[in-house]
Amino acid sequence: MARTGNILLVDDDPSLRRLLALRLEGAGHTVETAESARAALNALDRFAADCVITDLRMEGMDGIGLLDRLHQAHPTVPVILLTAHGTIPEAVTATQRGALDFLSKPIDKDMLLSRVDQALAQAGMAGDHWQSLWQSRIVTRSPAMHRLLDEARLVADSETSVLITGESGTGKEVLARTLHEASPRGRAPFVAINCGAMPEQLLESELFGHEKGAFTDAKQAQQGLLRSAEGGTVFLDEIGDMPFALQVKLLRVLQEREVRPVGAQRALPVDVRIISATHRNLAESIASGHFREDLYYRLAVVTLALPALRERPEDIAPLARHFLDTIAQRSERRAKVYAPEALEALCGHDWPGNIRQLSNVVEQNVALTRGHVVSRQAVDKALATQSGGRDRAATLQPLAEARDAFVRDYLIQLLRISEGNVSRSARIAHRNRTEFYKLLNRHDIDPAEYKR
Repeated sequence: MARTGNILLVDDDPSLRRLLALRLEGAGHTVETAESARAALNALDRFAADCVITDLRMEGMDGIGLLDRLHQAHPTVPVILLTAHGTIPEAVTATQRGALDFLSKPIDKDMLLSRVDQALAQAGMAGDHWQSLWQSRIVTRSPAMHRLLDEARLVADSETSVLITGESGTGKEVLARTLHEASPRGRAPFVAINCGAMPEQLLESELFGHEKGAFTDAKQAQQGLLRSAEGGTVFLDEIGDMPFALQVKLLRVLQEREVRPVGAQRALPVDVRIISATHRNLAESIASGHFREDLYYRLAVVTLALPALRERPEDIAPLARHFLDTIAQRSERRAKVYAPEALEALCGHDWPGNIRQLSNVVEQNVALTRGHVVSRQAVDKALATQSGGRDRAATLQPLAEARDAFVRDYLIQLLRISEGNVSRSARIAHRNRTEFYKLLNRHDIDPAEYKR
């Protein structure tokens, strides 16, 4: 049975757009149309396309330009090009740059539907497996996270080294495990080690192994975590904290695919994929001489930057409910719920500890709540405890207050730029002078204070 999906159709010929849309809708697809590449990019903000069909020659940004932009913003969405006979060489070039296929005009109906089915099947086979994997581990409705997961899907089944960046508690190890399970190495070991959690000598021995008698406590030989993960993935958390001397040995592992245990006379082959993570700015560490630049380029072939929880506030409520359900399943009890005002308090917090901190707060709320409903007071108490007695809940302002604060700051900024010149400030703001004076009076701002 043929797949059906969401198709974005881009062509500046309205007659052809209508014809192709009718054919696609007749086959059961949901179709969104756009008359230009710019309109197509805007449509993708609200329309989750499974496939894009675009004309090659259009006014303004052409099909190649749209293809390049799509690969940046939506790398997993297949693109089919429509081309006139004279532009077939360009279409062939476009397929070399990432387009899935091209169709020559006039468009044959059966060929169109067949190519769309192939595109959806190709995207769906890998996509279904990846989606089921990440949804079993990651809770999100954030567009930023979905874009990140699209990038992660592309790199998951490769051998490429990946560097995951992000603040502590954002879920870097969870993403690393998901990448491992989606890879051809998914049935082999996944070994995680925190590079900042142990002394240099112990870390060296844990990573690379050691021979018997290599040092005082080496009562027997140990193969080390790199060799214990043979055929699988090694996750090096907080790689930015790895001692400088060990960075040289790790670089050799990446370059030579072999490891020399402490005290050994020869190196041993090792087959592992390295995924690393850090909350540090490695560019600054390189500049200060604390991290090797050559190692950085080996580790960061692909970089995935996890957003902080405060940058994805739409995920706070779903994550809180997920943690409530997880705790209930673990204890085999009925899941508790948050009162509406309690959920507001959670969503208004800045979460400096990110998802890990939210999980801890939910755990505390469940443990200290006798009834079925977690109250606002319980949330406030937990947040105050988490912040060392200082309540950092910082509930979001009401819309009217936030808007007034923004307008006042904006007016002051204009007056500073114009040195108190009301007429010039009004022109910059695209307002007439009388209206601008009313705004100043409403927000109790005296332009004379900003004159030079």
